[in-house]
Amino acid sequence: MNRLARFQAFDLLATPVAVMQGQGRIRFVNAALEDALGLSRRSLHDMHLQDYFVDPQPLMTALVGARSNEFAALRYEAQLRRQHHEDPLPVHVIVAPSDEPDEVIVELLPLEQQTRQEREERLLDQALANKELIRNLAHEIKNPLGGIRGSAQLLEMELENKDLTEYTQVIIHEADRLQTLVDRLLAPHRRPHVVGDVNIHEVCERVRTLILAEFPRGLKVVRDYDISIPEFRGDREQLIQAVLNIAHNAAQALQERIATGDAWITLRTRILRQVTFGKKRYRLALELHVMDNGPGVPASIKDRIFFPLISGREGGSGLGLTLAQTFVQQHHGMIECDSEPGRTDFKILIPLP
Repeated sequence: MNRLARFQAFDLLATPVAVMQGQGRIRFVNAALEDALGLSRRSLHDMHLQDYFVDPQPLMTALVGARSNEFAALRYEAQLRRQHHEDPLPVHVIVAPSDEPDEVIVELLPLEQQTRQEREERLLDQALANKELIRNLAHEIKNPLGGIRGSAQLLEMELENKDLTEYTQVIIHEADRLQTLVDRLLAPHRRPHVVGDVNIHEVCERVRTLILAEFPRGLKVVRDYDISIPEFRGDREQLIQAVLNIAHNAAQALQERIATGDAWITLRTRILRQVTFGKKRYRLALELHVMDNGPGVPASIKDRIFFPLISGREGGSGLGLTLAQTFVQQHHGMIECDSEPGRTDFKILIPLP
């Protein structure tokens, strides 16, 4: 077998990896390290990896220790120089000896990527917890609601003083309102996943039409599309609802700017290549941004915006973003949010075929 063939599996990893021999000469780098350095593996072959660090000494010391089997794995933090980038990339370095003599494997975890992976794991765990909470809570509320409403109706029939029916009507009305809320909580878990070919720009255009119909003045909805994005299999109506929930929240947060006539929402689509999210690496992914120039997500709820019943707007149900995240995750994707006053960016990531 080709000596380098046994390293080909490293190309499937999302983290940069290098295999070195001798005094740190590179024998193999995976695709992720090519991307990180901005150099091809052909040009990196036989070069010294330590030359690409701001401070090469820690790696040189680690290589000596690895070759003499002083440790099973050594970890430290460093800064990696990159082609065509002025700022170095902060990385967590893992140095470990290979099974082969005089061979060392170096793994580089970009600290930004590590932070993002931790954030994604929290979002996924949060979504699963939300799903169970919503289902259990909804069923616990729904069962007594029917009894309350039915008892109010029976009581109303027995009342001799019809003026008192005003109170039974309040009970019936509020029971119906809670029933509607419960149905909305359960909706994404009940509704079948209808799969078909989805054109993401048809989804965006539908959302744009609906938003402009509700907010015809003072709001501009800007298109910034990459028309090369292919169709993919998915539930078109679910995706429309997900994007609409985000865009509608943005429009409601823009009320003051709408009044002055300088409010905008941008729908931007792009293709990402060799991207990792949700603990998986994808060759291609859709990146859909819903951006606005509103006041931003309140700091008090920024870390909880995808929780059910959490809303930054008085009178809001706090379900819009929860449902949006649920619908996107049913497409093996996820939603992230980056917000500050004057700029809020909700980013939807969905794998492409």
